[in-house]
Amino acid sequence: MARLSARISTGISGAESQIMEALWARGPLGAEDLVREVGGPQGWGEATVKTLINRLLKKKAIASERVGGRARYRPLVSRADYVTGESQGLLDRLFGGEVAPLVAHYAKHRPLSAEEIDRLKALIAQMEKDDAEKGDG
Repeated sequence: MARLSARISTGISGAESQIMEALWARGPLGAEDLVREVGGPQGWGEATVKTLINRLLKKKAIASERVGGRARYRPLVSRADYVTGESQGLLDRLFGGEVAPLVAHYAKHRPLSAEEIDRLKALIAQMEKDDAEKGDG
């Protein structure tokens, strides 16, 4: 299986990812919206949410824009790029960049359901088909 040629490293922490998830789901939001949407369920106060916003601004993961005299934040990193980077980071750190040992680990420690096995087989079949088509082109 081919490894990604370039790992996308965002350095977004677990707490910061909660802010990002809200922005990916709802688009630009103000600090008050993020306090209500993320802070409340997490038990975080306004200061914590604003600290997380500032960290994300410094990391250039989000941008701030003024709308009606208030700051609104929008993501600069797509969710797909974030997931790709985090996934590759996990593979690199724990499984030498290889997918098969990851799947084997899960299968050994948490048996796969019949549906999961079928989905994996379908994924492998599609990947083989795509590789064969690339070879023909």
